[in-house]
Amino acid sequence: MDQPSGRSFMQVLCEKYSPENFPYRRGPGMGVHVPATPQGSPMKERTCAGSFSGVRKLVLNNSKASWETVHTILQELPDLEELFLCLNDYETVSCPSICCHSLKLLHITDNNLHNWTEIRKLGVMFPSLDTLVLANNHLNAIEEPDDSLARLFPNLRSISLHKSGLHSWKDIDKLNSFPKLEEVRLLGIPLLQPYTTEERRKLVVARLPSVSKLNGSVVTDGEREDSERFFIRYYVDVPQEEVPFRYHELITKYGKLEPLAEVDLRPQSSAKVEVHFNDQVEEMSIRLDQTVAELKKQLKTLVQLPTSSMLLYYFDHEAPFGPEEMKYSSRALHSFGIRDGDKIFVESKTK
Repeated sequence: MDQPSGRSFMQVLCEKYSPENFPYRRGPGMGVHVPATPQGSPMKERTCAGSFSGVRKLVLNNSKASWETVHTILQELPDLEELFLCLNDYETVSCPSICCHSLKLLHITDNNLHNWTEIRKLGVMFPSLDTLVLANNHLNAIEEPDDSLARLFPNLRSISLHKSGLHSWKDIDKLNSFPKLEEVRLLGIPLLQPYTTEERRKLVVARLPSVSKLNGSVVTDGEREDSERFFIRYYVDVPQEEVPFRYHELITKYGKLEPLAEVDLRPQSSAKVEVHFNDQVEEMSIRLDQTVAELKKQLKTLVQLPTSSMLLYYFDHEAPFGPEEMKYSSRALHSFGIRDGDKIFVESKTK
């Protein structure tokens, strides 16, 4: 009787990871990593029933495993909780006839799943999904009615859309439809590219009131309030037809806020001071980025003294104490806090 000339992917997997061959793999929580192209010699037919009982984690990254193969494997893993399907060149998702209710975490990054019609199938396949990592798939939109999103992913707590193709704020608002969502990753999406770093985070935090962690960082109560107030002020002058619905919700919460006053906190670059020498008083403008030594050079012609013979004293016209000697040649003038109207006294060392 002729022997089979080869064996299936599933047969290879059964032989390689059977508890009979690897007794130390028995027990709860064990995982299986399947290499990209498993090899083996012909073998007689065998069953896999019970071989993978207790397996919690399966890695099929870069295996190019078809969806048919994935479904076959899943039927043998009744306790599987984590599945990795990265780098498999998937452009579509194929649904099995039987759902996998045990799966909690799915990594399916670096594939070619551009359309939401394919992503929604993952919710049908894995109704208990807690964490969905879709990074680097260039998903272009979340096209699903709000009530349908809640039914598709009723237990989803965390989603990564890092480097997706999302380009509309409507897609961000859709995330509010996941009833248990707490954590979101949205770095590197086209929508946020035109905004500053501050604007990106605050505008997203304000739009997602239930999310407690954004891009790996916890959203504190203080940050949320700051972001929501920022959101109101950001849209206060936008035409009513362009104002997002979230704006009106926050107006109900905080009221209509006036724009914050712009305050220039940059250090003053120059000051007009009175220079006193003997009985003379001259008003002049001095640069505050220069040093005491450089100021002496500037005063040399005015007071007719060599720099080595000068003693300088700074007097703050609003301070209650007397003049401060400017004795360190390398000290910058701005460190004295010099302002318009202050005084510089020049004396000769030989006086």
